[in-house]
Amino acid sequence: MKKTIALMLCLLLALTALVACGGAQDKAAAGDDSLKKITDAGKLVLGLDDAYPPYGYKDEDGVIKGFDIDLAKEVCSRMGVELVTQPINWDTKVVELNNGNIDCIWSGFTITEELKKQVNFTDPYVNNRQIIVVAAGSDIKSKADLSGKLVGVQAGSSAIEAIDAEADVKATFKELIEIKDNVTALIELKNGTVEAVVLDEAVGMSYVNDGTGTYRVLDEDFGGEQYGVGFRLADNALRDKVNETLAAMRKDGTIEKIAKDWPDVTGAILK
Repeated sequence: MKKTIALMLCLLLALTALVACGGAQDKAAAGDDSLKKITDAGKLVLGLDDAYPPYGYKDEDGVIKGFDIDLAKEVCSRMGVELVTQPINWDTKVVELNNGNIDCIWSGFTITEELKKQVNFTDPYVNNRQIIVVAAGSDIKSKADLSGKLVGVQAGSSAIEAIDAEADVKATFKELIEIKDNVTALIELKNGTVEAVVLDEAVGMSYVNDGTGTYRVLDEDFGGEQYGVGFRLADNALRDKVNETLAAMRKDGTIEKIAKDWPDVTGAILK
């Protein structure tokens, strides 16, 4: 009899725990209204660095365009919402996101272990390298030749982390200079204010291949990485919806089709 009562008590406790757990999960799921907020508002506000070709930039008429913008437009179309692009200071991108000024960061956003603690990333959709660009006539041929040189990099970019990971090389620089964006960094390189720039491959190659013969890329680089779309940590429902939509676009060939309009990105997309 005692054994029967004990068994019944164990079953009752297990059932109570199961119900409580299920209730907590339902409550948590119900608390995540990130997707509902977007669909109710009818728009997704995308934060970007608008001087970041070919992923996102302003053309001569001030229109924001790019590979990431075309991807986001298609995602928003499939979600039934309008895309709103919002240029931000890249150095404070996570603050802009957490303050609610934007709904996501979608601008060649590098996935790192440190950023995963602050941002809810989708699966990666693009591969990237941190390349080294120099003036076409420069005598710099390798990382070793960066010794004693002024090296430029975008403030708040993953290029800084990539360089920091090779501390022995960084220690040889005359100085690592942080510049507000990659376009300005390349202008500084052209003007001779810096002697090399470390930046994302597609961005750098869009200038190396511009037909002017102004720049050259070294064979060596500062390593590979991947891009994802970033959301607030609590916004799982919205992240999952965008992730699912991108997966469907990859499967039906839409991402590859969009990439054909952006030659510097074509070889980097994940299939």
